[in-house]
Amino acid sequence: MASVQFRVFKKSSPNGKITVYLGKRDFVDHVTHVDPIDGVVLIDPDYVKERKVFGHVLAAFRYGREDLDVLGLTFRKDLYLAADQIYPPQEQQTKRPITRLQERLMKKLGPNAYPFYFELPPHCPASVTLQPAPGDTGKPCGVDYELKAFVAESQEDKPHKRCVCLRNSVRLAIRKIMYAPSKQGEQPSVEVSKEFMMSPNKLHLEASLDKELYHHGESIAVNVHIANNSNRTVKKIKVSVRQFADICLFSTAQYKCTVAEAESEAGCPVGPGFTLSKVFIVRPTLQNNKDKRGLALDGQLKHEDTNLASSTM
Repeated sequence: MASVQFRVFKKSSPNGKITVYLGKRDFVDHVTHVDPIDGVVLIDPDYVKERKVFGHVLAAFRYGREDLDVLGLTFRKDLYLAADQIYPPQEQQTKRPITRLQERLMKKLGPNAYPFYFELPPHCPASVTLQPAPGDTGKPCGVDYELKAFVAESQEDKPHKRCVCLRNSVRLAIRKIMYAPSKQGEQPSVEVSKEFMMSPNKLHLEASLDKELYHHGESIAVNVHIANNSNRTVKKIKVSVRQFADICLFSTAQYKCTVAEAESEAGCPVGPGFTLSKVFIVRPTLQNNKDKRGLALDGQLKHEDTNLASSTM
């Protein structure tokens, strides 16, 4: 009988008195629900004594550089916070069934390992990083998630206050990500007509894509058809892919940025009474947009390469 292998992420507090074990650091938003955050905390009961161990998951949006934080003001907005007592375990924790990973970890780590379980609401945003400018230092702007376990006297001892010793806390960056559904939808298409002054008829333009969903690195085929019934002449065709990002602070602002572009004069000019059909291939990648500050990228756990931010379903 084959054994099931578990990959486990482990991190200890600086004083080594509590350790967090997680099965994964990427949690998928399935639109209807989000993967639960479940794991185990191993504690040293001689150190904790009469105190308690708490855990929390924080989603925050940083909209300014860390080195600009002065006079207690931070360019940060907390979006969601879930907190729970891990040790001593509460009644609702003992009634909740433990996962297979938790069962294996608790069996291996012994009686001082305690499970935790957090659920993210489906409306929380995905992890996103806004591309910094060259030379920017510190944590980049964007939405990030953090799991924290800490020792404290009570729940009121907020983990972000200085009164809580950093030596007895564990902080782990996690990500909330969104996968595209496997089923493709209808092919997107749009048709527009343009009127010109002193022209009796219109210029018709139709564009369609080869499919609805694209994965990172895939090329997009754009089928363009022009029927020129006007008295004007089409000299050039340009196709562009633009990223739209809604950023909500005091009011909602929408930022747009071109991430791929193609233009051609082949088949042009398209004079009055003529038609043209042409397929354009565009491929939006981060590699070709490294110089664009503020571009939305998929969230990062470390400084590894990432992708242009996935669309929010």
